[in-house]
Amino acid sequence: MATICHLPSLAPIPKSPDPRRTRHIPAYLSQQNPCPSAIPAFRSSRTKATNSPSSTKVDGEAQKPNEESISIDNLRRFINLNLGKWNGTFFQFDACGNLLHKVSTKLAVSSYGEDELISLIQTLYIKQPPSSTSISGSEDELDWAEYKIKETNMFTVDKYQQLGFFPKERAFALRYQSAGMLETVLRQGVLGEDDTGEESPKNLKLPSRRPSIVCENCLYSSDKDLRARAFHILNPQGIIEMLVIFLEERGEAVPFLSLDSTMLLGDTNRIEPYLGNWIGHSVTKRSGVYGATIAEATTVASLEMSEKGQLIQDITSTSAGGEVTTNVHWTGIQSDNLVTFDGGYQMILLPGGMYMGCPCDVAKSVAESKSFHMEFCWLEAPGRRQRLVRTYDVEGLAIVVLSSTVTRILFRKETQNDVPLASMTRLVRQMVVEQTYSLRKRGDSTPGPNPPQREDVPPELKLFGGGGALRV
Repeated sequence: MATICHLPSLAPIPKSPDPRRTRHIPAYLSQQNPCPSAIPAFRSSRTKATNSPSSTKVDGEAQKPNEESISIDNLRRFINLNLGKWNGTFFQFDACGNLLHKVSTKLAVSSYGEDELISLIQTLYIKQPPSSTSISGSEDELDWAEYKIKETNMFTVDKYQQLGFFPKERAFALRYQSAGMLETVLRQGVLGEDDTGEESPKNLKLPSRRPSIVCENCLYSSDKDLRARAFHILNPQGIIEMLVIFLEERGEAVPFLSLDSTMLLGDTNRIEPYLGNWIGHSVTKRSGVYGATIAEATTVASLEMSEKGQLIQDITSTSAGGEVTTNVHWTGIQSDNLVTFDGGYQMILLPGGMYMGCPCDVAKSVAESKSFHMEFCWLEAPGRRQRLVRTYDVEGLAIVVLSSTVTRILFRKETQNDVPLASMTRLVRQMVVEQTYSLRKRGDSTPGPNPPQREDVPPELKLFGGGGALRV
């Protein structure tokens, strides 16, 4: 299995749950190879993707002399981000965003070794339900199943997991080659000791034994010791099979978390928090522990609902140097928790201010020699959301990962209906210029001082802060 976790400061190996109440995983589960060499079932007949500029650039660049030291540093920072003891909750959703099961979990993370031999060690503890054969009076004793996750090191993180890591943003993406860990959580957390090992237990949906893709995207809260790890699981035919969220908080005695307690209740229309105008910054990196930054850009996005109920999404990205601007225009429709855009891309809306995006049919994208994307978005604070988008080539290989953080643009109620479109456009353009100037001046994503003078903007559009969003 691959990895999962984080946070700086090398913590000691945390104490595991009471060994008298810890049960080891049955042999038929623990012996599953977490990183088999099986290739995706929907492999293209082509030997290499030929229509992906990102793929060509990544494969064609020669290795730089200092890449070894850079990769060791990246791996060390990734391991430090994952260290500690995490209490959390595992949520399983179907392909339409409906909650199927939730299970309490604990994750103990430590490391050993130095330099290129450093490794990440993880042990997952899964709370088991009471057995149907439990002796009366023993209900208060909690049993935890123990699962050893395959260690992460310089070899596995590059060859198997295809790490996409953003140290500054505290975000990462991983590729798994089986869903054995997720199956174990479901079997032990839902069935517990009553699990007989049958392939398709009643009232429990398990992931395919040979999924075409298992993708993890992890985002951290910007102001709490909290993170969300999202898994896309696609069946051998390239269709989304289920979604999984681990919501975890680091600490010895933190409570187990519910998605409904993080940001938003799940009973409202889940699309509403994403509507409106947003501006922010994105970074694109190639996959692997050597992953270098390919591009940085300022992003302006809008998502609106028309009077006819059609969703309209526009995204404009301007490169850090200002030379390249790309525009993406999508239209789609919402049906309950599922948004389907023209072109076959879908957003599955989840509680807790989260959504996960992926193609409706990956196999179709592969057949048409098109790259495809797996996306996780978390509205982790009012007016601020983070996204990770992992791009795959037609061979099913992760090639690049994009990390984006955007802030909502709010207009004063008394003026928002009277602002000329030209003024709004000019303001947004000026904001892009300022952020681009800051990036070029400082060489990173931190806004720099002394931006260029603003264009003349009507007084009703002048900026003022507050509420976690950018107000104008």
